[in-house]
Amino acid sequence: MERNFIPADYIPVLIQSVVALGFVIVTMFLTHFIGGKRKKVHSLGKDENFECGIEVRGNARFPFSVKYFLIAILFVLFDVEIIFFYPWAVNFKDFGWDGFWEMLIFLGFLLFGFYYIYKKGALNWED
Repeated sequence: MERNFIPADYIPVLIQSVVALGFVIVTMFLTHFIGGKRKKVHSLGKDENFECGIEVRGNARFPFSVKYFLIAILFVLFDVEIIFFYPWAVNFKDFGWDGFWEMLIFLGFLLFGFYYIYKKGALNWED
């Protein structure tokens, strides 16, 4: 049985959105007006970088390897793609052979992407 939605069905969503937006706006204005004002004082000690108690050495703008960030982005990319296996595994009987072949195609693209980044050397830490 198909249910037709009417605009009145969206009133709870509208109310929740208005309350959330109102809370954010009221909180921002209250913190701006109630919060204390302080004068900005600059000094050498205050402007110095602080990293967990470790003494600062050199310039923070030196070039560094982005391997960590590349691995993190690849992990997120492949992790999100793997999430698509869960609904398929739960409903694989309902999908039939069409769903099976579509998942094999998806798996092929996933493995090809992994092979591509492996051949490009994205996973080599020694470089």
